Amino acid sequence: MLDNMPRGTICIEDIEIGMKRHLRKVVTDRDIEMFAEVSTDHNPVHLDDDYAQDTIFEGRIAHGMLTAGLISAVIGEQLPGHGTVYLGQSLKFLAPVRPGDMVLAEVEVTEIDHSKRRVTMNTHCEVDGKKVLKGEAVVLAPSRKFD
Repeated sequence: MLDNMPRGTICIEDIEIGMKRHLRKVVTDRDIEMFAEVSTDHNPVHLDDDYAQDTIFEGRIAHGMLTAGLISAVIGEQLPGHGTVYLGQSLKFLAPVRPGDMVLAEVEVTEIDHSKRRVTMNTHCEVDGKKVLKGEAVVLAPSRKFD
């Protein structure tokens, strides 16, 4: 057995179909600026108010991948938690996220393959009860047992 399993990590042996976890975060101008810096995506629809006003969004929006990163935070911090390895993630962007929006990111376990330690989850993000992103994640969950 592993004695150093991080607190809050849910091992494959304890994961069940239907388990859910979520987080809420207000997306700030600083978040958008930092994401642009780290990703090198300086598209003015994210950073320039005047430019963004003349787009289909009629104002600045957060990077879609910044929003998707909140799904990664739920998976990496809560379910399954530390030690989880992403194997895949599908994403469909449904609506923009704007500076100041409170985003709810949620994951729900839909399939478990204990023999391969794989967990499949429905993933989505909402703003004011409206889905802005949906998808599916497949991850390798940590285990209490040695390989």
